[in-house]
Amino acid sequence: MSTIVDLRSDTVTRPPAGMRRVMAEAEVGDDVFGDDPTVNRLQSQAADLFGLEAGLFFPSGTQSNLAALMAHCGRGDEVLLGQEAHTYVHEAGGAAVLGSIHMHTLANRADGTLDLDEVAAAIKPDDPHLARTRLLTLENTIGGRVLSRTYLEQAVGLARQHGLAAHLDGARIFNAAAALRTDVKTLCAGFDSVSVCLSKGLGAPVGTLLLGSAGFIASAVRIRKMLGGGMRQVGVLAAAGLYALEHNVGRLHLDHASAARLAEGLSALGLPAECHTNMVFVRLTGDPQALAAHLGRHGILVLPERRMRLVTHLDVDAAGVERAVAAFGTYR
Repeated sequence: MSTIVDLRSDTVTRPPAGMRRVMAEAEVGDDVFGDDPTVNRLQSQAADLFGLEAGLFFPSGTQSNLAALMAHCGRGDEVLLGQEAHTYVHEAGGAAVLGSIHMHTLANRADGTLDLDEVAAAIKPDDPHLARTRLLTLENTIGGRVLSRTYLEQAVGLARQHGLAAHLDGARIFNAAAALRTDVKTLCAGFDSVSVCLSKGLGAPVGTLLLGSAGFIASAVRIRKMLGGGMRQVGVLAAAGLYALEHNVGRLHLDHASAARLAEGLSALGLPAECHTNMVFVRLTGDPQALAAHLGRHGILVLPERRMRLVTHLDVDAAGVERAVAAFGTYR
């Protein structure tokens, strides 16, 4: 393990030797022409895993989510989503800027869900004065919190009842499945589209998959090209994604256990720590910049935020967790 314990995000993982080897040996072609066999295998394998017809490889989750929203919604159409949703908060307003899509946000409850009565009330009638509500978007996990299968079934059922499509930002869907001890096919059943990140807890250096029906993915191919996401001999990256799916899904419970131990250690220091899957949140009363600088001097990297998020991943082992707790303990 590195001498640095990086708790800023699970995006910071570095590809291990086995992943680098399959990347170097990957068979490649021109993916814009659909000729890259490794990309095609990744897309097909992921679609089967999720019980959907087709998949499309994207360079980022931001672009994948944007393409999904643009495939579901026309200019001036409306998507319903949570105020904490990554698509709303952390994707630079792309849906509005590039898709001319209206975002109607609803408050996320403490468990990350949306109140389905509020969702129903937000769906617009067919009136030329109003935006046309086309899509319900959920996120799982959201801030590390897991949305249950029962809730997802109810949400998708509501969308169907009102003629809406349903998209799932499943950047960390494998973490949700690990926490619920289920598979992603069961957890995502009923959604029209799912975006799945390979470069967070699964440890690939880059890449996200968008999954859905064959017709939906055909639309997404055109949109990906429009957004500048067409790539060429990208099998070297798809190989990393295949390795991640085959080797790193089954170990996610270890990251959850590391987060639980981190939260336990911080709580013992008198720091109120809240743990969800592979994320620990600590609400600070002092200067987060000063704390981050102190931790950095001890080789612990964090983001200096008042509600500090600490994320465990495959590059943080048990010794790293104990080092982090010890470094917090020496801060005065």
